[in-house]
Amino acid sequence: MKIVGTMVYQDLEGGFWGIETDDGDKYKPVSDLPESAKQKGQRVEADVERVQVMGIAMWGKAVKVNEIKAL
Repeated sequence: MKIVGTMVYQDLEGGFWGIETDDGDKYKPVSDLPESAKQKGQRVEADVERVQVMGIAMWGKAVKVNEIKAL
């Protein structure tokens, strides 16, 4: 699925990057992100797939990022 949102950094569970959409949905990438996407406030469009993972951070829906680009 395609999502459009803003990159955010969460200082939970050792810290991680997330994508928050304009509708307020939150997605937590479980795959490595390119360094170019790791910028607070960066607007991005991403092609993602929902995945099931175990973790202690209760933030967003876990997704595998197939492609991500800056807007």
